[in-house]
Amino acid sequence: QVQLVESGGGLVQPGGSLRLSCAASGGAFWTYTVGWYRQTPGKQRDLVASDIPGPITHYSDSVKGRFTIARDNAKNTMYLQMNSLQPEDTAVYYCYVRVPGTNFNYWGQGTQVTVSS
Repeated sequence: QVQLVESGGGLVQPGGSLRLSCAASGGAFWTYTVGWYRQTPGKQRDLVASDIPGPITHYSDSVKGRFTIARDNAKNTMYLQMNSLQPEDTAVYYCYVRVPGTNFNYWGQGTQVTVSS
């Protein structure tokens, strides 16, 4: 069982930055695929960024060059640094981890990011 606790969301002006954090408890964090999804009302949850141990990182085209995913295995924590934020980045952001050899994701509770002037 893995529990994830997110922090760092909030309100920011266009062009600003935020850093999301997601702390994991339980299990071998350094072996997990980790990442972030986001969701707006009435829409499906979309992948923003992921990190597979190696490391191999993936970003959606909409955030490439602006967002950076990182992990600190010593702290069992992942991060999403978000720069040059735009109103279309407004969403609830969810972190996840996937245990190797499974197709099951553990999810964080979600954190609201609002980009508005």
